[in-house]
Amino acid sequence: MTDPTAQATAQATAPATVPGPAQPSAPAESAVPDPNDNRRQVLYWRLLARLFDPEEQASLESASLAVVEDIGLPSALLDPGASVDSVVQRHPELAAEFDGLMTPEPEEDDARDRAAEVRRAALVSKVLLNVFSTGSGAVTAEQLARWQSDAGWLERALGCRPGDLRGGRAGAGGRGVGPTGTGGGGRTPDLSRLIPAIGPELGSLEAGLVKRMRLREVLADPRLAARLTPSMSLIEQLLRDKNNLSGVALANAKSLIRRYVDEVSAVLRTQVEKATVGDIDRSVPPKRVFRNLDIDRTIWKNLTNWSPEEERLYVDRLYYRHTSRRTTPQRLIVVVDQSGSMVDSMVNCTILASIFAGLPKVDVHLIAYDTQALDLTPWAHDPFETLLRTKLGGGTDGTVAMALAQPKIAEPRNTVVVWISDFYEWRTDELFESMSAIHRSGAKFIPVGSVTSAGRGSVNPWFRERFKDLGTPVISGHIKKLVHELKTFLT
Repeated sequence: MTDPTAQATAQATAPATVPGPAQPSAPAESAVPDPNDNRRQVLYWRLLARLFDPEEQASLESASLAVVEDIGLPSALLDPGASVDSVVQRHPELAAEFDGLMTPEPEEDDARDRAAEVRRAALVSKVLLNVFSTGSGAVTAEQLARWQSDAGWLERALGCRPGDLRGGRAGAGGRGVGPTGTGGGGRTPDLSRLIPAIGPELGSLEAGLVKRMRLREVLADPRLAARLTPSMSLIEQLLRDKNNLSGVALANAKSLIRRYVDEVSAVLRTQVEKATVGDIDRSVPPKRVFRNLDIDRTIWKNLTNWSPEEERLYVDRLYYRHTSRRTTPQRLIVVVDQSGSMVDSMVNCTILASIFAGLPKVDVHLIAYDTQALDLTPWAHDPFETLLRTKLGGGTDGTVAMALAQPKIAEPRNTVVVWISDFYEWRTDELFESMSAIHRSGAKFIPVGSVTSAGRGSVNPWFRERFKDLGTPVISGHIKKLVHELKTFLT
C-alpha cells in the first residue's frame, strides 16, 4: 500500500511542470494535478503534527523546507524557536503579508491563486505554531515577552489590533478568520464566529505561561522585570503573590500593576467622558478661561467695531461658553466579588469606580468581599492603591458585603448599587431578598455577572432567573455595557 505522506511529499517537491496522464473525457485543467495543492497540504500536515504529535514524521519537515525554499520564503518560518518579530526584522517585506493574513478578500469568479494559498499556508503555520505550541517547563520573562509578541501577530493576522483578543482594551474587529484554501470548492471560509472563542484561548495560554514563570526571581531582577508586558494574567499573579514580595521585587511588581492600571484607565476614561453629563446650567456664569472662549460669538457681537480703513476688528467684549451643567448629587455604591474567579472584574471595576469618583457631584463608595467584606471607599479615587489592598481568592458570602452597603443608601432615588459577582453564593435566599429590598426602595440596582475586557463569564442561573423576574436583568458582557448603564443613570 502506498504511503500517502510519502506520495504527497514527492508531489509537493516535484516541479510544477510535471505532466499528468491524458484524460480525453475530462477538461484539460483537471488532467494535470496542481502541485501547489499538495504543497499546501504538506505545510498544514506539518503544522498539525507539530501541535498534536511529538513524533512527527521527519519527511514532513524536509518536504516543508523544500516547499518554503521553492516559493521564495525564508527557512526561518519553519524554525519554532524563531519569533515572528525576528523573521520580520530579517525580512521586512513580510510584515505587510501578516496583516490580515487570515482574513483574505473573497476571490472573484471562483478563481483560485493556488500559489498564493501555499504562501499564506506557510505564514499561517508560522503564526499558529508559535502561539499554540507553548511547550512545557519553566518560562523566562524573555520567552513570555516573545509569546506575547507572537500572539500580537496572530491578532493582526485575524484583522484585530494587538491585545484585542486577550482581554485587552477593546473588542475584536476582525472581518473573518480562516486559514486560506482549507475550505471546499476553493472558497476561503468565513470563521469570524470563532473570534470570541480564540480570545479566551489566548488568555488561557498566556495565563499558563505566567504560572510557569519563576515570577519572584524575575521580579527581583530589574533587567528581566523590564521585559514583562503587563497583562491581566500577569496582574492576577502579582495580586495573588504581592504579600510574599519585598524590596526590589515588590517595587517592580507595583510598577507593573500601575502601568497596567494606567493603560486600562486611559481607555475607560475615554468611554466615560464621551457622555454629556446633565443640561447646561446658564444660571452659573461661564468660567473666563481661554478654553471656554466663544470665538464665533465674540466676532459676531463686535462686528460694529470693524474699521475698514485699518482693516482691523476692535474687540471690547469677550464672550465665553457656559460649561456648567445641572446635575443632581448621586451616590454610586460598587460592590465587587474579589474571589478568584472575578479577578478581571475586580480590576476593571476598581478602575471604573475611580473614574466616576472624579466626576462632579458623584459620591462613590467601593466594597470588596469574599467571606469577609472590606470598605475601600477611602481609596476609591486611586485604583492602584485599591488593588494593593485587595485579597484575591477564598469563598463567597455576599451577605457580609450587604451589611456594609445597606447603611450607605441614604436617599434611594439618587442611589445606584452595582453588584459585580458570579453570584455563586452560600446564602442565596437571604442575599437575594436583601437585593430585592434595595430595588423596591427606589434605588437603582444593577447586578453584573462580568465586566471583563473580553466580555465573558458565568453567572449562577438561579440568580439570573430571579433578577430577570425582578426587572433587573444581569449585565453580562463587555465593560462598555456597564459604562452605558451608569452614564444613563448619573446624567
